[in-house]
Amino acid sequence: MSIYYHDQLCLNCLCGSIENAKEILEVMEGHALIGLLSTAYENEAAAVSAMLTYQNALNGHISVGLGGGNPAQWQKVAHIAKELKPAHVNQLFTAVGYTRALCPNAHINALVSPSGTCGLVKVSVGPLSQQAEPALIPISTAIEMIREMGGNSLKFFPMQGLTRRDELMAVAEAAAKADLILEPTGGITTDNLEEILRMLLNAGVKKIIPHVYTSIMDEHGVTRISEVKKIAEIFKKLL
Repeated sequence: MSIYYHDQLCLNCLCGSIENAKEILEVMEGHALIGLLSTAYENEAAAVSAMLTYQNALNGHISVGLGGGNPAQWQKVAHIAKELKPAHVNQLFTAVGYTRALCPNAHINALVSPSGTCGLVKVSVGPLSQQAEPALIPISTAIEMIREMGGNSLKFFPMQGLTRRDELMAVAEAAAKADLILEPTGGITTDNLEEILRMLLNAGVKKIIPHVYTSIMDEHGVTRISEVKKIAEIFKKLL
C-alpha cells in the first residue's frame, strides 16, 4: 500500500509515544509518517536504538528529523539514517549528497528556506553557510540541484503558514513543472491545512507531504487524535 492517500497526500507529524503513533496511523489509514527527532537523543547510538523500536512497531512509517530544521543536526541525522535505513529522512539542502551516499534507498528531502523574494529560495541553510552571505537562487535551479544530489523532494521551511502565500505558490508551480514532491513545513494547522493543500494541488503538485507538528500536540507532547481526525477528513474532502 502506498503511504500516499490517493497517491498524492501523506501526513508527517510527531508523536508522544508508540501508542500515540499507532493511533495516528490507524486514523490516517497508514497515510502518515511519524517524525522522530535527532535532537531528542543525547547521541547517535541512543537515537538509533530508540528509533529502531519505533520503526519495528510502526511497520517502517518513520521520518528521521532534524528538530525544527536545526542545521547542527545534519550529520547526526545522516548517520542515524545510515544505520536505520528509514523510509524518510529530513535533511538540509547542503547535506543531501552526503546523506544519499550513506542511504542509497531512502526518501531524502532537501530543506530550503523562503528568501523574501518570490521565485527565489535560500539554499545556504547549513551551520556554516547560513553564517555567510545568503545564497538565494531560482527555485527551478534549486530543484535541479536537489535532483543532482540525489534528493527526492523539496521541503519548504519555515513557511509560516499562509503568510508567504506568493512564495509558496511559486515553489508549488516549480515543483509541479518538475514533477517533484513538495513538503510544506512551518505554521501549518488544521485551520489552514485545507487551503494550503488545495493551493498546491491546484498548482499541479502530484505528491505532497505536509508537516503538521506542534499545532496539533497537547502540553505533554502528545499529538491529539481529534486533530488527526480533522486532517484525515481534509484529505478525503480534497481527493
